[in-house]
Amino acid sequence: MTAIPDGTPSGRDLEVRELRELVARIAADPSSWRPLARPDTSARHFEQLWRDDHVDVWVITWASGNDTGFHDHDLSRGAVAVVQGEIVEERLVVGGPSHRLTRRAGDAFDFDASHVHRMCKDDAVLAISIHAYSPP
Repeated sequence: MTAIPDGTPSGRDLEVRELRELVARIAADPSSWRPLARPDTSARHFEQLWRDDHVDVWVITWASGNDTGFHDHDLSRGAVAVVQGEIVEERLVVGGPSHRLTRRAGDAFDFDASHVHRMCKDDAVLAISIHAYSPP
């Protein structure tokens, strides 16, 4: 695992804004995540970039047809930066239809612990994203 980027608060859980800033800083430094991407995968591939008592960071490679199913992140807040290709996020909406969002390379988004969503890969172009969660 690599070191967490300079400027990231330590010794406490991070807020969603801080998580979004963290994934953006990592996304801007391909040398930190590119070696962990798996361009030859046919399944969703996870590599942990960082973990301590307060935050964990993952590099995820997405292939066509990958789908997380609807899920929450228990007590964790999170943020995602798409660094290559595109993935689809579908957010559950209480009392209404789910909200489908296409997340493209350069996009970053965050969510709190009450968030329920699914992420999937619809097209055939490989995608890579950086995910950070706090607490882990």
